[in-house]
Amino acid sequence: MLLGSGELGKEFVIAAKRLGQWVIAVDSYDDAPAQQVADGREVIDMLDGRALDAIVAKHRPDIIVPEIEAIRTERFYDYEKQGIQVVPSARAANFTMNRKAIRDLAARDLGLRTANYRYASSLEELRSAVGEVGLPCVVKPLMSSSGKGQSTVRSEAEIEAAWSYSQSGKRGDIAEVIVEAFVAFHTEITLLTVTQKNGPTLFCPPIGHRQERGDYQESWQPCRISPEQLLEAQNIAGKVTEALTGAGIWGVEFFLADDGVYFSELSPRPHDTGMVTLAGTQNLSEFELHARAVLGLPVPYITLLRVGASAVILADRVGNNPSFDGLDAALAEPGSDIRIFGKPVMRPYRRMGVALMSGEKGNDVDELKRQAIANAEKVMIKCDETV
Repeated sequence: MLLGSGELGKEFVIAAKRLGQWVIAVDSYDDAPAQQVADGREVIDMLDGRALDAIVAKHRPDIIVPEIEAIRTERFYDYEKQGIQVVPSARAANFTMNRKAIRDLAARDLGLRTANYRYASSLEELRSAVGEVGLPCVVKPLMSSSGKGQSTVRSEAEIEAAWSYSQSGKRGDIAEVIVEAFVAFHTEITLLTVTQKNGPTLFCPPIGHRQERGDYQESWQPCRISPEQLLEAQNIAGKVTEALTGAGIWGVEFFLADDGVYFSELSPRPHDTGMVTLAGTQNLSEFELHARAVLGLPVPYITLLRVGASAVILADRVGNNPSFDGLDAALAEPGSDIRIFGKPVMRPYRRMGVALMSGEKGNDVDELKRQAIANAEKVMIKCDETV
């Protein structure tokens, strides 16, 4: 049972189906991307614990795979007691769906290097927290995804707007936010980490990415990183995933700075920046790796086959029933590919697809990134516009 049925879930369902699995895709609206390729579907509010219990009792899944944050994850402990496998584990899902739990685990319990941070549960507490961490800083809801509710505060005049935006963009009913000091980093990376039931923890080649509004815009693999910093990142990712327990793929995010590696965030599932692996950069995509790890199938090794880049295709208006022009132009470039997610509704800045580029090892990754961005811009979205 897949809880959350977006574009990442869609690719996971395809990978699971190729391994002979029967999948029920759950989301808050009908015809979500993963539901279009699954064997069955349910539409519920996953923050409603009783509704969640009801569909689990109805289907009795062997495995529950969360794909989003807006879930009553505390129910997972009971599901594990019932003999249902929760991915990666109930502990991992509960910690990582809440930025407070995972940040405190990393900084306080494991002693890892992170940005200076504070928490706030009201506008006044936010003003105090900003004063302590300093300006500029970043304000994020404890529960959100794809940059929703996240903003950069550069002056005291922006604090109230940041609080209001955090509350409108949060997922669930937790009002608390995390306030993070800026880190003087030169690169952001995702280190996809695979934990196995019966095998060693493995790491994918690092993925670089660029964000706007807290959401990724482009990613590329591999990302330039010194051997020393790569080893440091792998050690941190290994410690965090071991503490959280369970099998699956994890998207572990880091800031690379002149003074070392800073742990940023962690997702216990395929990561949006990892869509670049759909370009065939690795012997197994992040979705195939997740499916194998979840099912307890072996992942003997992960290796880089080619270099690649991805760029998101964004909606620019509100509308229904989107259609896409320009695919012929976007696919004319050798090494190019396009994935349309199949979302039935669009709104400004919503990801509707991704442009992929791949090339042989040794090719200029920056050039592939430029080509991916250009191809994404060639795709034009038409829709039934709504007011």
